[in-house]
Amino acid sequence: WGLTVLMWPAEEFLRVTKQYLPHLARLCLISTFLEDGIRMWFQWNEQRDYIEATWSCGYFLATCFVLLNLIGQLGGCVLILSRNFVQYACFGLFGIIALQTVAYSILWDLKFLMRNLALGGGLLLLLAESRSEGKSMFAGVPSMGESSPKQYMQLGGRVLLVLMFMTLLHFDFNFFSSAYFPNSSTDFLFVLLFFFFFFKSVKKTVKKPLFGFFVFCF
Repeated sequence: WGLTVLMWPAEEFLRVTKQYLPHLARLCLISTFLEDGIRMWFQWNEQRDYIEATWSCGYFLATCFVLLNLIGQLGGCVLILSRNFVQYACFGLFGIIALQTVAYSILWDLKFLMRNLALGGGLLLLLAESRSEGKSMFAGVPSMGESSPKQYMQLGGRVLLVLMFMTLLHFDFNFFSSAYFPNSSTDFLFVLLFFFFFFKSVKKTVKKPLFGFFVFCF
């Protein structure tokens, strides 16, 4: 009886807000692209000068780079939120991630690289959600009877999205053990949360023998 009393407000909340939650979920997944596109507008000169100085590509190409980032990110966000050409918008944002990874030398910065991988995970969830014919309540939440490709896209998206937690960690490097250790109790909690969500995502998607293989590897 007590559990029923607690579940009733949650069910009532979902009933009232279910038509808004999918839009809110998509907005959360693309919020970084939206913020970055707006920042390109307000920091136009700084971004252009940085690219021009870093790559010595000239004023015109640097301007084209900033313009491509601005239009690509804001345009992709508008298409995803309006549910028009979602797959093309996701592919375009994947291209923006790849372009920024090279242009800003993100490959050599572990935290920014994990951030970009997490952004790619969010796009994978949106891409998987757009492939379904029926309407789901949340972007990236599986429904009954879905195909295996979509399930694995959702698995990859969830795992990559959890990497965003790893950008909040501060690691110390131990030369003798050649391993990284979290240097605070908060960081250790984030590590536990990462592995918890990782194994939950894998267990929901893959079959039991394959899940056992994942556990063995870790």
